[in-house]
Amino acid sequence: MIARILPVATVVAALLVIWYGAAVKMNAQWAYDQAARAGVEVALPDLIGLTLNQDRPVLPAPHQVAAELWNSTVVEEATGRRGLLNTGSLSNRSLIYHGWVTLSATLLGFGIGTSLGILLAIGIVHNRAMDASVMPWAIASQTIPILAIAPMIIVVLNAIGITGLVPKAIISAYLSFFPVVVGMVKGLRAPDQMQLDLMKTYSANGGQVFAKLRWPSSMPYLFASLKVGIAAALVGAIVGELPTGAVAGLGARLLSGSYYGQVVQIWSALFAAAILAAAMVGIVGVIQRRTLRRMGMAQ
Repeated sequence: MIARILPVATVVAALLVIWYGAAVKMNAQWAYDQAARAGVEVALPDLIGLTLNQDRPVLPAPHQVAAELWNSTVVEEATGRRGLLNTGSLSNRSLIYHGWVTLSATLLGFGIGTSLGILLAIGIVHNRAMDASVMPWAIASQTIPILAIAPMIIVVLNAIGITGLVPKAIISAYLSFFPVVVGMVKGLRAPDQMQLDLMKTYSANGGQVFAKLRWPSSMPYLFASLKVGIAAALVGAIVGELPTGAVAGLGARLLSGSYYGQVVQIWSALFAAAILAAAMVGIVGVIQRRTLRRMGMAQ
């Protein structure tokens, strides 16, 4: 256990040292300007204290981000629970509330993108025309910057009366389906010719070859692509919140933080998104291990 934790702890400690050093360096100019206006000199110990505790720093210190995360989750969640009895809703300043809004769009988009990716992969593997036509288009679709296409999707769907969760979910699906397509195509083509010939000797039809050979062989590839896809779906949901002026979601927290110069709020929302992505990838990993273990694959 110690052998596993020590390298990770060493890297984290090194990153914290670098982060604190960068915060002192980038926030020092404000402290020097304030001292110059007051006609005093700033000693190094005072400089460190001033740079690591600014209300609107250029780069917030780790403890500031941690404090904002605590205040925006535990403290605001407790406030929201008290308000829930009276107002029927959680605090709109709670990162748990905003995270749930983004998570809802992420999961819906991930479900759509995964289903579409699996179906396209099956068609590509079993149909040469789809392999020659659909796969190049799937690849070409990923060359379009999501920041360019997201406002177009939002505007078009709003014009036909589709608002709320669905437009963000479609953007999430757009980002998440491609890793699933590529992974599943690779996985469904994983069986070698000897294995396929063996199935023919058993007089297996196409459906049996798929169910007994191709589908089980694709599972490791599928779960690897799902880990990439679910993280991409979260990015899509956040990006989908940016051009709409959303009032809820992690993207909305990023927008409000940038509007009002709340850098610590921006960083806390970014860390909340990272924690949410890590949790979802971890859940997929747990499902992967259990599924492959039940299928007799060593994990």
